[in-house]
Amino acid sequence: MIKETIRKEIMKILGADARDFVVEKPIGFGDYATNVAMMNARDRGQNPKELAEFLVSELGRSEINFAVEKMEIAGPGFINFYLKDETVRGHIGEILEKGTEYGKNSSEAEKKVIIEYTDPNPFKEFHVGHLMTNTLGEAISRIISASGAEVKRACYQGDVGMHVAKAIYGLRMTMTDNTTITAADLGKAYSVGAQAYDEHKTEIQEINKKIYDRSDPEINKIYDEGKKISLEYFEHIYKKLGTHFDYYFFESETGVLGKQIVEENLGKVFQKSDGAVIFPGEEHGLHTRVFLNSEGLPTYEAKELGLAKIKNEAYQYDESIIVTANEVNDYFQVLLRAMSLVFPDLEKRTKHISHGMLRLPTGKMSSRTGDVITAESLISALSAMVMNKIADREIEHKGKVAEEIAIAGIKYSILKQSPGKDIIFDFEKALSFEGDSGAYLQYAYVRTQSILRKAEISPRAVLGESPRTALGEPVSALEKALFEGLPNAVVLARKELSPNYITTYLTEVCREFNAYYEQNQILGNEHTEYRLALVEAVGIVLKNGLTLLGIPTPEKM
Repeated sequence: MIKETIRKEIMKILGADARDFVVEKPIGFGDYATNVAMMNARDRGQNPKELAEFLVSELGRSEINFAVEKMEIAGPGFINFYLKDETVRGHIGEILEKGTEYGKNSSEAEKKVIIEYTDPNPFKEFHVGHLMTNTLGEAISRIISASGAEVKRACYQGDVGMHVAKAIYGLRMTMTDNTTITAADLGKAYSVGAQAYDEHKTEIQEINKKIYDRSDPEINKIYDEGKKISLEYFEHIYKKLGTHFDYYFFESETGVLGKQIVEENLGKVFQKSDGAVIFPGEEHGLHTRVFLNSEGLPTYEAKELGLAKIKNEAYQYDESIIVTANEVNDYFQVLLRAMSLVFPDLEKRTKHISHGMLRLPTGKMSSRTGDVITAESLISALSAMVMNKIADREIEHKGKVAEEIAIAGIKYSILKQSPGKDIIFDFEKALSFEGDSGAYLQYAYVRTQSILRKAEISPRAVLGESPRTALGEPVSALEKALFEGLPNAVVLARKELSPNYITTYLTEVCREFNAYYEQNQILGNEHTEYRLALVEAVGIVLKNGLTLLGIPTPEKM
């Protein structure tokens, strides 16, 4: 990429001890710009403009000249780079040539990464919070894979614990011998048990113990059936969302090992307190958390230690990424500190990514009270809204397309901003065909495919000289937007683990494409061959980018 070539040539001039600097696409100031002079001038006893002038002089004799038309110094010492028209237009051919591989790189070809996300608990419903985690985790998985790494997806689920005991209590109160249990029934049963807990605490705690030691045949039967129904239902949701998992881990497996790890490190990392075993977080500038409760059962924290070891045994990873809601940030700080003392090597390879909350107009949800907005109900509600929008259009498999637009609306809303922020979900904006939405991106892609279907020639037939031919007109904003934009966005998204770089870029491409389409005749003129190549390049960029985000791309809308 030209961006990397510019950086490499600057480093040749300044040497390996140069302070870090950026080469980026600015708005309105050249095709690329760098702050290198301002970052490094003081170390060299110069002012930024003097260093910038020196760099421009040296770069004028470097490898970047094959692509760069001119360089200018601006402001306090920025260097702006202006690319040659043939460089920008020649890139269209590269996009078409690479096709589905465009945007990918091999920078992490030797790396192995495991990503844990979604993590819905059996016996509870798959709610909109899980949509947040799933959407972010799936996009990050695809982005890292597009960077050349081998990626394994993992889902960690709480199949034991008080929530299961409460659900089984609720089932025993509500089911009959002829009851056929559904996933929705499990969610309702949990609500019944949760609300009954204060009054029937001893009974529910006894159920919890029996689940752990598998000592009651009746409870075992309810438990096994309920877990099976939950997991099958989750797979149904994953299929809608375009997700698959390579590994499934369960608390029933991690708890035993987690307890053993804590006990082995008692007196070294952990200590007893009021009958429980704790990690004294205050000694590390954090807060204290319980790892084994007063009954000797492992808490979430202890189970996470067991999970870290089990993960590493299942897959020898270089990096482990865990995606959760930000409400457990404090918990993960303590966990990772404890892990650094028990498994220092694993802690160094572990990264926690958190996201904000998805808030809907109906307000805060609570599985305890039964006021849960499930993922499927949200998708269904949005799909129904889309069906009304497209009712008069001739589209095959209209229901499937409506669901794809609905899912795009959800995922785009989640991925359009940096992961840590809360999201107020707006139903109308999420489904708008004209603006900042998933449907807007999908519709632009559909338009490219419609144009290509109407054409009597294939852009791939003109890959040779046509995309590089001078058209007798300035390079358009669309052509500049396409130049290395997706590869650059992928690199940034991987570096920051923030898919919003790709979302923002695709929205820019759509905006420029729609403007270009309104101002230029595509078919039936002397520039048709090149403009068709440009349209197909837009389609490739949009499809590849949307696929990286986990957003479906219907051919018609």
